Amino acid sequence: MSSKLGAGWGDRGSMGGSGTGRPLASWILAGMVLGLGLGSGPVAGQPLPAASAGDVRRLERRWNELDRQIRALEELLPAEAEPLSGEGPTRPPLPEALLGPAEAGASPGTGERFVPLPPLALPEAGDLRPGQLQALSLEQSLAIGFANSPGLQARREAVAAALAELQSQMGTYWPRISAYANGGTDQASTSFFSPTGTGTLFAPSNPFFIPPGGRGSLNTNTNGIAGGLELRYALLDFARTPKVRAALARLRGSRLDYADSLRRLQLSLSESYYQLQRADQLVRIREAVVRNDLLILQDSLDLKQAGLVPRLDVLRRQAIEADGQEQLIAALAERAVARRRLAALLNLPPQLTPTASDPIRLQPRWPLDLEASLLASYRDNPELEALLATREALLRQKDAVAAELLPKLSLFASAGAGASNANNWNVRIADGGCCGSTVATSLNTYGSDWSVGLAVSWLLFDAGTTRGQARALARRGAAVAQQYAAQRNDIRLRIEQAFLGHEASLARLVAARRGVTASLEAFRDARLRYQAGLSSELDLSNTQERLIASLVQRLEATVNVNITYAQLLRELLPMPTDPDAAVPARLQWSP
Repeated sequence: MSSKLGAGWGDRGSMGGSGTGRPLASWILAGMVLGLGLGSGPVAGQPLPAASAGDVRRLERRWNELDRQIRALEELLPAEAEPLSGEGPTRPPLPEALLGPAEAGASPGTGERFVPLPPLALPEAGDLRPGQLQALSLEQSLAIGFANSPGLQARREAVAAALAELQSQMGTYWPRISAYANGGTDQASTSFFSPTGTGTLFAPSNPFFIPPGGRGSLNTNTNGIAGGLELRYALLDFARTPKVRAALARLRGSRLDYADSLRRLQLSLSESYYQLQRADQLVRIREAVVRNDLLILQDSLDLKQAGLVPRLDVLRRQAIEADGQEQLIAALAERAVARRRLAALLNLPPQLTPTASDPIRLQPRWPLDLEASLLASYRDNPELEALLATREALLRQKDAVAAELLPKLSLFASAGAGASNANNWNVRIADGGCCGSTVATSLNTYGSDWSVGLAVSWLLFDAGTTRGQARALARRGAAVAQQYAAQRNDIRLRIEQAFLGHEASLARLVAARRGVTASLEAFRDARLRYQAGLSSELDLSNTQERLIASLVQRLEATVNVNITYAQLLRELLPMPTDPDAAVPARLQWSP
């Protein structure tokens, strides 16, 4: 059987036909049966057991069923506009959405182009269409990100709010002076009746004499106005100083959070920029692979026409070229996503698409060892210092709440003046008169007053409300202490991961460079041998795959060196705590 199989395969010259007239499935089944026989044979030199006709029929039925299933799946795929003919190398067009703006249109640009949309605005129609590429260096990206980042701007607003809160608490050391004024008018109707009169108190001729049953009535309209100043000053308030210290600790914590946000933003921007560089380089590699596949495919077609290679080599090269096209499309999609990710971090206007203008440059080896890096990361770390400031603010707030149970002494003083006008009309008397007083038709009154004194207040009982609030704040401070311990461990883990990854990436890069050099030379030799008919297409394919893998590994190792360097910078790079201070776009750190 093996001799017939070899003869039939040699007569075919390709997979498209059979010199012996047997179908392809029969040859495959024969090889499978032969393989089964070889796998179960006793020892070398003994005759192989013959496969039964039933085994061959069962395998053939399974093969035909698998062939029907594959054809059914192919019918579900959309039909191609121009089916692959195999007469020459072809390259279908790439998706326009992945290509984006023309690379040649990238320009450095000016600062006015980087002004983002207002915080509460939305893009208008036409703004979201692919616009012009904006070439940016890493330092430019850092500067734009520090200026435009919404998250960083929110931190600046938080610092300003904490400063305003501190200023408001500092005002409690000063007296409070307020002015008051009031005015109004009212009208009243009054009726008088004296059933007994004034008796013997006054003689009938006395104007204050009221006869029994005397009565009268009148209407009064009064207009008045008053105004003055009032002063209140807390002479003794045990909660005032803790509140000020708590506000000061919150301000310090907000400033430290701002510095830590700068570190995190530096890392995010650096990683996004390096990933964009990686995506750009990967697109270049995939484009070179596709171009090379097209050249090799053309060589295969020429060699097939000359009768030097079978049709199998051409089909294999067509499959490899299609796979390279697929990898190129995936690389283009990854590059488009990397650009939008960087644009989102930079908060660029919607019509701008950033692209990396810097070539991939390798960062130097980290200057510290692991232990020195850990110790340096703990010193003046804004992430840890912010937790300490939060804990201090909670403890000072606890003291302020507990001080509410202590007495308070305050001074108060006020001075003012007032005036009023009263008009009486429609005065009526009956039965000898009423009221025993003179009724003036119009009366103007003026006056002033002042007061000064001390006030003492002391909360004696509130059913444990204040003490409960103080205990809650103390527990929150203890929770922040545990967060400090957890964050300390996280920082160590991040430092160790970044440091070990940095060292490993440098070692991988050295090995990858040797691999690229050797794979490139091997690919050149394999292609020359294939063109000369001294090597098979399978050797060429394996050598090409090894070269592509070496190029990608070198790219990954280079980018990982830079990313791990940026991760170490995130833990040690000093950043200002003042939002008004300039942010240095330093990409290297030295002790």
